[in-house]
Amino acid sequence: MTAAATIEAVWRIEQPRLAARLTRYLRDFGLAEEVVQDAFLTALERWPRDGIPHNPTAWLARVATNRALDRLRRTVMLDGKHRELAIDLAELERQMPDIEAALDEDIDDDLLRLIFTSCHPVLPAEQRAALALRMLGGLSTAEIARAFLVPEATVAQRIVRAKRTLRDAGIAFETPRGQERRERLGAVLEVIYLIFNEGYVASSGPDWLRADLGNEAMRLGRLLVALMPEQPEAIGLLSLMELSASRFGTRTDGAGNPILLLDQDRGRWDWSLIRRGLDGLKRAMALTPSPGPYQLQTMIAACHARAVSAADTDWIAIAAYYQALALAAPSPIVEINRAVAVGMAFGPAQGLAIADALRDEPRLKDTHLLPTVRGDLLARLGRMEEARAEFRRAAELTGNARERALLLARAGSNLS
Repeated sequence: MTAAATIEAVWRIEQPRLAARLTRYLRDFGLAEEVVQDAFLTALERWPRDGIPHNPTAWLARVATNRALDRLRRTVMLDGKHRELAIDLAELERQMPDIEAALDEDIDDDLLRLIFTSCHPVLPAEQRAALALRMLGGLSTAEIARAFLVPEATVAQRIVRAKRTLRDAGIAFETPRGQERRERLGAVLEVIYLIFNEGYVASSGPDWLRADLGNEAMRLGRLLVALMPEQPEAIGLLSLMELSASRFGTRTDGAGNPILLLDQDRGRWDWSLIRRGLDGLKRAMALTPSPGPYQLQTMIAACHARAVSAADTDWIAIAAYYQALALAAPSPIVEINRAVAVGMAFGPAQGLAIADALRDEPRLKDTHLLPTVRGDLLARLGRMEEARAEFRRAAELTGNARERALLLARAGSNLS
């Protein structure tokens, strides 16, 4: 593996962990993220020349900590009135040897602290999610913007404001307890699910999926369920991710090209994950008489998991679950998926009517999702030229190279 490939792999795995650990010591989200990024930039410069260190993570932690100390020292020198900062600097200098040693410890607590702190109620909901995705998922501003269907500049402003608010408010870097923990649960679940979705279908880049992000989201989900074992929506989300991740190994061919759900080899699905997901759904349903949005989505995923073949899929049940989900958590994305389910259950004309009602939805104008679904429904209705136009439009809008190639292939095929 080349130095550049090693750095990319370490970045994907270790960036959230290093940011979480340094935020605990620095008590400043912005500074922690900046010095971790600086450390990786230094690695890009030095590792190809000097070789990859024996312990890349410890090397990065050392460089990042030194950068933080340098930044804090300069701040104190520029303004001697920062007595509080001087005290923090002295404390950090005493603790510096412990930071590298702490990398060998279990870091799960720091990651949970990071996600709960990112989702502090002092922040507006949209800022919480954007900051957590940046810090925990290591997603770029463009990737987060695509996840929220908003402009990049909007996301950048949200992240900057969130960091400033947490710093100025002196928010403790901790996992809350009791009622405060329960109040933050919804935001935490949203962030974990967004990280998983970015892994399930990468919004940009050369790969159709990013299993590393999906696995990280599942790990965070398991930690959260262990922390809050009586919360049905936390169990529901974990079960949803497990059922969806069971298909990771069949979602691409040997060359990395996408394989759509109806064409996948179900015999190669991960049945251990499916069993865990179905068991989790039972536990979640036993805890509440009214399923929440994540449980409803798990019920949909369970319909796919239980179908021996694509033809055996209970699309009528799936359409009903999407109708319930549209009432419980309305969104244009839910409506797009409902259009697909209704089209499969009751015919493409009914699905297209739902999709057509979304054509003026402003949140969908820069995403490929709606033209992709309309193209598929139009093709099933025999309206081939319209379908090809929709697939071409979708290809222009997607940021994922594999998805673009698939859409262009569909636009150029006979769509039979």
